[in-house]
Amino acid sequence: MSDRIMLAHGSGGTLMRKLIEELFVHELNDEELKRMDDAAVIPVSGDRIALSTDTYVVSPLFFPGADIGRLAVCGTVNDVATSGATPLCLSVGFVLEEGFPISQLKEIVVSIREAASEAGVRIVTGDTKVVEKGHGDGVYINTSGVGVLSGARTLSGADCQPGDVVLLSGTLGDHGIAVISQREGLSFSTDIQSDAAPLNHLVAAVMQAAPEVRCFRDPTRGGLASALNELAAASGVSIMVDETSVPVADQVRGACEMLGYDVYQVANEGKMIAVVPAEQAEAALSAMRGAPYGEKAAIIGTVEQDSPGKVYVRTSFGSTRIMDMLVGEQLPRIC
Repeated sequence: MSDRIMLAHGSGGTLMRKLIEELFVHELNDEELKRMDDAAVIPVSGDRIALSTDTYVVSPLFFPGADIGRLAVCGTVNDVATSGATPLCLSVGFVLEEGFPISQLKEIVVSIREAASEAGVRIVTGDTKVVEKGHGDGVYINTSGVGVLSGARTLSGADCQPGDVVLLSGTLGDHGIAVISQREGLSFSTDIQSDAAPLNHLVAAVMQAAPEVRCFRDPTRGGLASALNELAAASGVSIMVDETSVPVADQVRGACEMLGYDVYQVANEGKMIAVVPAEQAEAALSAMRGAPYGEKAAIIGTVEQDSPGKVYVRTSFGSTRIMDMLVGEQLPRIC
């Protein structure tokens, strides 16, 4: 491991995973932390709650389709939902830079309120700090989310089994390309909007339709590639993705080709992966397509037994290649 923090340590790829495993998980040494799921499940007086936290440092703060406020609420709601919990409430902490316009801060707070209302969660506590001008970047936001679980099941990325089917709730790469286009002043023939959205209602619909769902994962930093590699490693299985089945908007695909990005590694903030038993896959797909933000959902792959820990892509030409996790920093400050 490097002796200095690099941007790549925040990418969602291999360096970030190495930092988390070898430093944070090793030194803090908690059994729930070792699971490395998006939310921790904690027993409390006979019940179980899910807890997740995240910090948002996106640049720019406002981008097509969303802003840092909506992003913070949706990201945390989705992390709690991946555990199978019903998100209930969030905390919101602000780090503000001296000189930041109050009018822009109000826009962000209104976005937080509207996203929380859409998700059906409350903002119940928070914190505010101000740093000197030049020692921040306008606004950083930290959120924590709490949800409640019903029943005895715990969903985990370690539960995927050979024969299972992998579903994706919609098109890849929208958020990452929307942010980088705004940051770099790029223009495309059609607008590319961030996909930031709360997916707790979609998750609930899938759980009802496919009661033996193995796990959910939102492919944020590091994109689909990092999320699937994490699932394959945690479960000791391999995953085969059918390239022709993965939904990608034409304008996003074209932007990735122009910029040299692998769309499988580009961040998403309103998409959900679900792994379900094969016999429940069609029911899960129907539930996704019937839920908000899931109309373009697709079955994209299968879980297999050979080559544990690997993810493969079957290309449109019939060949097979490895889907690698992001190694460096493709798009810094994306969430």
